Amino acid sequence: MYIILAILIFGLLILVHEFGHFIAAKLLGVQVNEFALCMGPALWQHTWGETKYSLRLIPIGGYCAMEGEDEESANPRAFTSKPVWVRAVILVAGVFMNFLTGLLILAILLSTSAGFYSPVITDFADGCPYEGEDALQVGDEILSVDGERVYIYSDLSLLWERNSSGVYDMVVRRNGEKVKLDDFRFVKVEYEDEGETVLRYGLNFGNIIPKTFRNVLNMAWRNALDFIRLTRMGLMDLISGLVSINEMSGPVGIVSVISETGRQSESTRIAISNITYLAAFLAVDLAFMNLLPIPALDGGRLFLLLVTALIEKITRKKINPKYEGYIHAAGMVVLLGFMAFITFKDILKLFGR
Repeated sequence: MYIILAILIFGLLILVHEFGHFIAAKLLGVQVNEFALCMGPALWQHTWGETKYSLRLIPIGGYCAMEGEDEESANPRAFTSKPVWVRAVILVAGVFMNFLTGLLILAILLSTSAGFYSPVITDFADGCPYEGEDALQVGDEILSVDGERVYIYSDLSLLWERNSSGVYDMVVRRNGEKVKLDDFRFVKVEYEDEGETVLRYGLNFGNIIPKTFRNVLNMAWRNALDFIRLTRMGLMDLISGLVSINEMSGPVGIVSVISETGRQSESTRIAISNITYLAAFLAVDLAFMNLLPIPALDGGRLFLLLVTALIEKITRKKINPKYEGYIHAAGMVVLLGFMAFITFKDILKLFGR
């Protein structure tokens, strides 16, 4: 059941993304030749008006094929016949729809909470060495750690754990003013807890933000920004070599994670809630990844659109869109090859190899 639910989530996110392109193109007068969910051979297709709608075999991706998107066209309603701002809006519409979907899911989930923890220090453990005039104080709201903003309470443990040196640059809000704590030595120390020795920082956070309509929307926005940062950090860790490419997952791996999340949850209700939270993360993650300036992705198309527009403005000569099409086609081949590699690796993981 959870595997089916995971596949449906992927399909829905792809549908929402492509619908963003589709509705923007329709509203801005661009002819849409085909609106497809998934890739490969068509399983079903039907033409309404000027647009062919299809469901294809391979459950990865989808597309909104517009007239003149990657080739010359004399049609006044072709994509390339429209002003740059129109084309830019159409390109970012899919990203916008995915981000909006993630935001709405988060708002719905957070609306069921009684309140939200905030990164405001309400107390210190007995003997905590980090309380003082030149250190932390009760009422301090931790705003950033090592230059990374604290969006939500759980960011604190994430940002503290990422720095293995134990020395941080923190910014707190104290009595309405920002206070910098540079080169602040901050490591876990031993405390007695019910007869056991535990390691902790010794800070207590008991301040609760009440649930109001405004606070729900604000926390949804902060969670979405936090998702983007997590993805950015993951990419930077991959580029820097802190994590291996073997730790990456494609659609198969993500479906497996969603399924495992559902199975390990205490009840069906909790499972649905956890999976829905993952769906929100995937929606925001898909929006962010699609904005990267990589050929074949929306960000790559937007980047080349702006570069082409600048060159045409300087040279006063129109560039044949087929050349941009070649770049995106090459990017798509590389992207599909990479996806195939990740998918094959995920399948091997499923069989324990």
